[in-house]
Amino acid sequence: MIKTNKLSQASIHVFFWLFTIGSLLPFLLIFMVSISDESSIESNGYSLIPSKISFAAYEFLFFNFSEITKAYGITIFCTIIGTMLSLLITTLMAYPLSRVNLPFRRSLAFYIFFTMLFSGGMVPWYMTFVNLLPMKNSMLAMIIPGMLLSAFNILLMRTFFTNSIPESVIESATIDGASEIQIFSKIVIPLSLPIMATIGLFTTLAYWNDWYNCMLFIDKPALYNIQYLMTKTLTNIQYLIMKSNSSAQAGELLAKMPRETVRMALAIVGIGPLLLAYPFFQKYYISGITSGAVKG
Repeated sequence: MIKTNKLSQASIHVFFWLFTIGSLLPFLLIFMVSISDESSIESNGYSLIPSKISFAAYEFLFFNFSEITKAYGITIFCTIIGTMLSLLITTLMAYPLSRVNLPFRRSLAFYIFFTMLFSGGMVPWYMTFVNLLPMKNSMLAMIIPGMLLSAFNILLMRTFFTNSIPESVIESATIDGASEIQIFSKIVIPLSLPIMATIGLFTTLAYWNDWYNCMLFIDKPALYNIQYLMTKTLTNIQYLIMKSNSSAQAGELLAKMPRETVRMALAIVGIGPLLLAYPFFQKYYISGITSGAVKG
């Protein structure tokens, strides 16, 4: 019996090690291709072991280092501020919905759920932030539209509050004379770190990967975030490829320019900081998503 249990545990460990290695292989391949020589990619294709190492793709991307640094700074600023504000508003909306004595609680919950099924459309959304709220060519345009409440996150957090915070704890604090603000800040928030870290990770990913709002609302290159700057770089390369057949000058320039390796370097530059930040969220991620997913 003991040998069977040990064999089962060893099999599970081997399976998850193989699964982990399989999950990391695509990232490793992307990195290896990004430091490969362009000519070796054209001759031999993608490989985990480059036949010739070259950092030409990163030299191409970081040719204007100040522009990359500024774009990174804008992305980091918008991600941090947007995530904090989004978490605050989501929590302030989800906590009252978890209280059974809230008037019209079910109606408000249905109204929030209804927004998951229907939206006002792109044109009214755009006009709101350009005409009604003049945010064009400002950093607010990359924070406020993404900060709008996510119905999924609100319902997820509401379910966590309902299932994980006993009503008796809140009643005891009320009997002791604690106000609603004190209960929320000193009891609810400390007990809700798992779900807040989980939703914080979702929101951080959304802000970090956002290039669409920058494309819609930003015309000044000085305000481009890193994702949109990378997207424009890739678009410019594709434009040169398209025009290389009709222009000898473009063809000569394209011959000296890394193409496939730049695509992979763009992925590394864009996702690298998130890979470093994820371990800090992992401690709370699993417990937060499983607790919030249980129906109340």
